[in-house]
Amino acid sequence: MKFVKDAELDQANLRIVVAACAIVYIGLLGFLPGQSMDRYVPVIIYICGFLLVSIALRQVIARWPGHYPARRVFGMIHDYTGTSFGLVVGGEAALPLYAVMVWVNLGNGMRYGSRYLAIATGLALLALLIVYRLTPLWQAQPFMVLMLMITSTVIPVYAHLLLERTRKASEEAIAANLEKSRFLAQASHDLRQPIHSIGLFTACLREARLGDEERRLVDNIDRSLLNVSQLFRSILDLYTLDNGRLLPKYQVVHLGEWLADLLRQNAEAARWAGVELRLRPCAHWVRVDPALLATMVQNVLSNCFKYGGQRPVLIGVRQRGGEVMVEIHDQGRGIAEEHLPRVFEEFYRVRQLRDKDVEGVGLGLSIVKRLGLLMGMDVALRSRVGRGTSVSLRGLPLATATHQPVVRDDARQAGLLTGLKVCLVEDDHNVLLATQALLERWGCEVQAESSGHNLVSDCDIIVADYDLGNHATGIECIDHLRAQRGVAVPALILTGHDVEKIQAALHDRQIAILSKPVRPAELRGTLRDLSQG
Repeated sequence: MKFVKDAELDQANLRIVVAACAIVYIGLLGFLPGQSMDRYVPVIIYICGFLLVSIALRQVIARWPGHYPARRVFGMIHDYTGTSFGLVVGGEAALPLYAVMVWVNLGNGMRYGSRYLAIATGLALLALLIVYRLTPLWQAQPFMVLMLMITSTVIPVYAHLLLERTRKASEEAIAANLEKSRFLAQASHDLRQPIHSIGLFTACLREARLGDEERRLVDNIDRSLLNVSQLFRSILDLYTLDNGRLLPKYQVVHLGEWLADLLRQNAEAARWAGVELRLRPCAHWVRVDPALLATMVQNVLSNCFKYGGQRPVLIGVRQRGGEVMVEIHDQGRGIAEEHLPRVFEEFYRVRQLRDKDVEGVGLGLSIVKRLGLLMGMDVALRSRVGRGTSVSLRGLPLATATHQPVVRDDARQAGLLTGLKVCLVEDDHNVLLATQALLERWGCEVQAESSGHNLVSDCDIIVADYDLGNHATGIECIDHLRAQRGVAVPALILTGHDVEKIQAALHDRQIAILSKPVRPAELRGTLRDLSQG
């Protein structure tokens, strides 16, 4: 509806400009040699009245926007009446006013569509016939009138053909985009499930007593899976950004604690790359979307692991005024100066000798840049060949502390879940088995259910997949169990669908949500927080 309102208002604004130009043109005619001002005074007076009515019509459109066919037709009649009067009274010298008729015809058609184009064309031909009947000069030039009538017909017909082609192309593009969205949504869900279950199964193996050779094989599986997951997430992040549906959800977080937790989640990947992660202590509180900032930092760390292996990576925070910035420094091979202007472009990679074994498609830094713009942050990169690369995420606004940070001991993380009763609801058999096995490795007592139908549980935490088939969703399952127990049991949704859409459906239910594929450290940290909340 906004497009319709703006189109009609734009037409009204242009009508006022054209009327003012017409007054100036007719006024100048009176000063030409052989012309009398007396002849054009009635035209000027009429157009002045036309201008006043046009201003009033413009105010009506602004005051009551919307699609009113009668008002649009009135605007056309108003335009043609004014133009016809000028042509009849002005004679030969006023013939350029015919251009106004063409504008009225095409303007209404291009703004409002083919139906209004047909109405405008009919009114234009009627106006030309009236001018012909009332003007002796035109009656003496029948071929000129015929030319004008043909022009007033051919141009709108051609415009109609262009409009139809544009409309069909637009509809096809919209349909193709919707089909692409449906395909990506379904492919996203279907691909997330096996990646998610493989990740959990390998985590189970890691918790088992393995020999050195078996542990090396598990490491290789896990490392390959991490690369697939990162590539998969990058493509989905890019798709979400292109759709324009991603909106920051700001929270106040303790930046030092948040960074420490994020580095713990990336510790395994750092170990595989032979990178030592060093974090300088930070006591700042900031207002940020933690999920988007995590994506930014993880993408930068991923590059550090790929191109700065076997060397330490330093993460620090600096304060400047009322803002802070996160800085990530590696001691890798660096980037040549000629590549620096393009490193934030999508799919751009700095290729060097033996780079064929480095995973990725060149999306990481472009996603970092776009997420930064989304949150009003500036992303800067400095690099020297052979000396390493520094990435700065600037513009995090300082905030007031909401609670004291909790210092966590990594050695006690698994033990914190011992004896925790978890009700696990998942309709995918492989994912159910993998999640149950991993939770039991962590010491949880697991009630595994493949359906939320008639669910009864005395659990401490509910972990449910969002899509549980045709009968229920994970949210409905959690609502049912909470109503049955009479308390808001801590709950977690795991999903392979669009997180933004599910978050909108959660409202104020106080339900955590994780997007598949979920990393074991991420799952354990969320369960720990829910159990302690």
